[in-house]
Amino acid sequence: MLLSKVLDNIEFKLISGDLNKEITSVEFDSRKVSGGSLFVCVRGFTVDGHSYAGKAAESGASALAVDSRREGFPEEELRSLTDKYNVCIFEIEDTHKLLSDLSANFYDHPEKKIDVFGITGTKGKTTTAFMLREIFEQSGKNTGLIGTVCNMIAGETIHSSHTTPESKELFEMMDKLVKYGSEDLVMEVSSQALKLDRVRGIRYKTAAFTNLYEDHIAPNEHPDMEDYLNCKLKIFDCCDTGILNLDCSAAGRVIDYCRGKTGLLTYSIDCKADFVARNLRPERRGHVTGTVFELDSEYYKGDVFVALPGKFNVYNALCAMCTAYKEGISIDDVLNAMAGINVPGRMQPVENNFGVNILVDYAHNAAALESVLNTLKEYTEGRIITVFGCGGNRSKTRRFEMGEVSGNLSDHTIITSDNPRNEEPDAIIGDIITGISKTNGKYEIESDRSKAIKLAVSMAQEGDTVLIAGKGHEDYQIFSDRTIHFDDREQAETAVKEREGNN
Repeated sequence: MLLSKVLDNIEFKLISGDLNKEITSVEFDSRKVSGGSLFVCVRGFTVDGHSYAGKAAESGASALAVDSRREGFPEEELRSLTDKYNVCIFEIEDTHKLLSDLSANFYDHPEKKIDVFGITGTKGKTTTAFMLREIFEQSGKNTGLIGTVCNMIAGETIHSSHTTPESKELFEMMDKLVKYGSEDLVMEVSSQALKLDRVRGIRYKTAAFTNLYEDHIAPNEHPDMEDYLNCKLKIFDCCDTGILNLDCSAAGRVIDYCRGKTGLLTYSIDCKADFVARNLRPERRGHVTGTVFELDSEYYKGDVFVALPGKFNVYNALCAMCTAYKEGISIDDVLNAMAGINVPGRMQPVENNFGVNILVDYAHNAAALESVLNTLKEYTEGRIITVFGCGGNRSKTRRFEMGEVSGNLSDHTIITSDNPRNEEPDAIIGDIITGISKTNGKYEIESDRSKAIKLAVSMAQEGDTVLIAGKGHEDYQIFSDRTIHFDDREQAETAVKEREGNN
């Protein structure tokens, strides 16, 4: 595509070179630049892409996009790159913001050729996204998924490094889906993606708001809860229908924000809404621990079985069902999808023949761990045995709080390691012990996470629940000098086979 076409409807100032250049890719990572690339110099939190302009030109970039707000890198210096490498250089107002516009133009606006369904909220995005994709697939729709656990694009499952990828990667994935024949894309939309314009230019057929809890308040994320909420509300600026959890603490703010912008479809357990779940009750079917609830809605009135435990997963199911209703999907497809749903690292069961409920979950802060453990109490006849650790180079407060929660709600805790990074695992464990020591909870220490999981599985008796918390879908363990493959589910399956083999 000619550079002039990539710049369609984008205001720019030509610094040097010729716009009559053929562009073969749009890149914001200089390591991916090859002959014919347009390299967009993005100013990040820690790295300024302008520092790599010379490297990109040397690697064969046809053009460079620079930011009008850049610090340093005067025009004389940039023109010298044109003289040396015959690269075209132009200036735009905000390279990070307009990366999406450049990408949309380059990929010929795939966002207009596919229906996009967005989900935002502090919790529940991943599970709701998997539920909705499963519903769509059950109904025969070829559906992509973009989110925290992975990206499912054009028949491939791809590792995910961000909940919502950078705009260039997002438009590239949408382009692949269009070419693959996909009709729909379900995507998690993080507050950072909304704040940093990663999803600029995308219109959502439905945009769902699951809930709001205190999280992501940090120098490089959100300065306070008001900023966090305001960023999430932006999802309703570009949607056909909003979907809202009326039991959410921010429901009133969402309703006010959407007034005059978009219509809302609501769901609830505690309030009057379009979709209401009543009479929740735990149910175990084979190796699956789930929940039955009565749905009261115009769509369907009757029992629904969700193959995941807990009230919070009923909320996730309601959210997904609202979109299914708007899309005219049959209730049979919805019920089949809910009865078979399995989400990597989210209350994910590990089968065994000794009557123990073994679950792998991503709960990695006190609020999430408390919610999971309170849920499991409803499903557990015997003891709850919890295995968890805390990440290195992260908040110490989280360690104290998680230790206290596990001590109060677990019958037995095995404290172990979880991505220690540049900290000593024993020091992190010491902080967890500070929290758990405030309780009367029984605990022991096994810093080797593999051995800790085996210990929990070996000591569990029929009717017990083993919760392996903190890493969920992650398949790695980060140490100061290396990163190794490590998957809690695989470790638990190995422990189960060893125990079954010894019986």
